[in-house]
Amino acid sequence: MILITGASSGIGEFLFEKFYNSGEKVLGADLNMPSSKKYKDQFTLVDVSNYESVVNWVSALPKDSEIILINCAGINYNTFAHKAEIDRWKKIIDVNLTGTFNVIRATLPLMRDNNYGRIINLSSVVSQTGVVGTSAYAASKAGLSGLVKAISKENASKGITINNLNLGYFDLGIIREVSTEMRDKLKEKIPNKEFGHPINIYNSILTLIDSPYINGTSIDINGGLY
Repeated sequence: MILITGASSGIGEFLFEKFYNSGEKVLGADLNMPSSKKYKDQFTLVDVSNYESVVNWVSALPKDSEIILINCAGINYNTFAHKAEIDRWKKIIDVNLTGTFNVIRATLPLMRDNNYGRIINLSSVVSQTGVVGTSAYAASKAGLSGLVKAISKENASKGITINNLNLGYFDLGIIREVSTEMRDKLKEKIPNKEFGHPINIYNSILTLIDSPYINGTSIDINGGLY
C-alpha cells in the first residue's frame, strides 16, 4: 500500500496519479481534496503538522498493510532572514520537517509489526547550495538528512528503509510560484539548461522500493546542479 502526503497538487499529485494508473493501491493525504472526483475515495484530509490528524488517518489502515510512505507535503516561505516573520518561519519547520516526522512516527509501528516498510522523503537541492531568501525552507529540508540516518539505524533490522530524494528544479510544484525572470536564471545554472521532468522522481522511487540495501541516505536528482 502506497501512502502519499501532499498528494492533491504538484509532485505529490503527479506521483499519486502514476501509481494509481499503474494499478497500485495508493492513498493520498492533503489539506485539500484533489480536483478530480475520480480519486475522492482514495483521499483523506490531513494536516501533517497536527499529529492527531495524522494518527486518525493512519489508524484506519489495515493492520497487515505493507506500507510505502512517500512524504511530499511541503510549503515555502521566501524572505531574508533578518526580515522573517517568526510565526511564518516556524510554520515551514512545522510542516516540512515536523510534519514529515509525524507521518513517519505514526506509520513506523505498523511497518515494524509487518517487518516491511519503505519511507521516501522529498528534500531539496536548496539545503545544499544556499539560496538567498530560503533560510526556513533550506533548514526544514536539511533536517531530513539527519532524520533518515537515525531512523534507518533504528529500523533496518525490521525490513524498513528510509531515504531522501534531494530534488533540483522541476517543472512542477513550488517552482510555479517563482517569477519568469527568476526561472530563467535558475535554468542557466543547470548544466542542461532545463527543469527536470517529474518522471525522474517516479523512477527513482521505484528503485528505492526495490532496493533494500539503499538505506539512510540522500540521493540527488538535480541535473548536475551543485
